[in-house]
Parts: sequence; C-alpha cells; structure tokens
Amino acid sequence: MIESRLDSAFFGENTALLLEELQAEYTISVPFERLPELKGMIEQRKRWRRIDDTWSYFETTWKPKSWLRSMRFVFVLQQSPRRQPGPLQLDLFEPQSGEYAYKVIMTNKRCAAKSVMLFHHGRGSQEGIIGEAKESVMMDYVPTRSWARNQFYMLAATMAHNVTRELQMRTTPRRRGADPKRAALWLFEKLETVRNRTIQRAGRLYRPDGTLILTMSRNEAVQADYDRIMRGLGQAARSGDFCKLGVNSLPGSVPEVRSALFSSDLNSDNS
Repeated sequence: MIESRLDSAFFGENTALLLEELQAEYTISVPFERLPELKGMIEQRKRWRRIDDTWSYFETTWKPKSWLRSMRFVFVLQQSPRRQPGPLQLDLFEPQSGEYAYKVIMTNKRCAAKSVMLFHHGRGSQEGIIGEAKESVMMDYVPTRSWARNQFYMLAATMAHNVTRELQMRTTPRRRGADPKRAALWLFEKLETVRNRTIQRAGRLYRPDGTLILTMSRNEAVQADYDRIMRGLGQAARSGDFCKLGVNSLPGSVPEVRSALFSSDLNSDNS
C-alpha cells in the first residue's frame, strides 16, 4: 500500500484524483485562503469531538463548488498552551483565536480521525530527510547550466543518500514497530556521521596473493563497524540483492575485513 502526506502547496482536486487513481492513501493540508467556506464551517461549529487534552476534531464529506466530487475533510482544533498576549489580529480567511489553533486535512483514508491526524503530523520526519540531503549530499546545489548534467548530479546525490540508508537497514536491527505516524523503523545515523566514521579514514589497500586487504590503525569501534557492514554486504551478495543497494554488479567477491587487518603501525599520511 502506498501512503502519501502532502503540504498545502500540493492541495488540489487533480492531485487527489491522481493519488486515488494510483490507489494511494493520502492526507493533504488544506489552505484556508483557497476555500473561504472553511472559516465559516469552523466558526459555526458548536461541538467538537475530543481526542485528548490538546486535540479535538469534527469531520465532514464536502464538495467545493468547482470540484467534481465530494472529499473527506477532517477539521482539527489544537488548544494553545497559553493565551496569546495583546490584541488579536483577525484574518480574512483563517479563523483566529487566542486559545485555539485550527487546521484542516483532506484525506481518502477510512481510519479514525485520530489516526488521520497522527499520520499527517508524522510528515515532519520528511523535512529532516530533505534537510539532511541538502546538507550532506548537496542536493540543493546546481553545478551546471545543462539540464541533463544537473539531472545526472541529482540522481547521483539521491543514490548516495539511498545507498547509505539501505546500508544501515541491511546491517542494523529494527528499533521501532509500526505506529500511526509511520516513523522510520530504524534509527538512522546522519550521512555526515557515517562518512566521517567509516569512509573518511586513513587506510591502505593491499592485494597479497590476490586477496584484497584493508589495513587501518587499530580502533575497536571502527573495526566493529566495518565487520558489521561487511557481514551485511556479504549477505546481500549471497542473496543477489546488490541491485537494491544501487549496484547492478560487483566484480569478484566483497572484501572481507578481519580483526587481524587492523594494525597499529599505519600513519595518517598513508591514506
């Protein structure tokens, strides 16, 4: 099953119909300025259903005037932790209150409103992924004036990000179970951490008797990381799953890192 949660920039009937055509479940933030009727619905509402001490809701199936069909809209009320000081600035489209904040979610999910809200709130983790991609693999960088070259750069950056995530999924156990927010099942390290700890290290490659050997300064934590990574890669090689790591084929076998390969006589200028 495909699930999607989108910000208000993607709100629209065409987006919703496309997702339903793809048999995807979705939640989309609704911008108040696009549908002025929403403000009146909230202001006229007298009774809200309680979710917990902070959140309440009501929902309706409603068709905007220019749309072809009705959609499910979930109206969410959040009780502010403290009253806003000073005069209240009213808004033409969005309901304003010193005690409450409002949002509207459009969805085709059939689960309870609480589950819809929690799923939609979980999209904050996506912002972290985008921010990490921009910071660690320079995905927001435009290197050339050529569309094809920029596209190739974007694909390479995306592959670097995905391979690092897939590598951690292959070599570490799941730390979470499924929950309504759809948080990642693994606790991922940042790409910068993986790069500094396992890639940007002084080392020397030898091939005595045709066997590829990596020699590094002795460090038990780094050795444990390399052993864990190489075991995961070895399992992927035996199962034929290297394509899932972004590699179509590998010449020869995966190099094996043994504890004896870590020596204390390696200088930093031999990288």
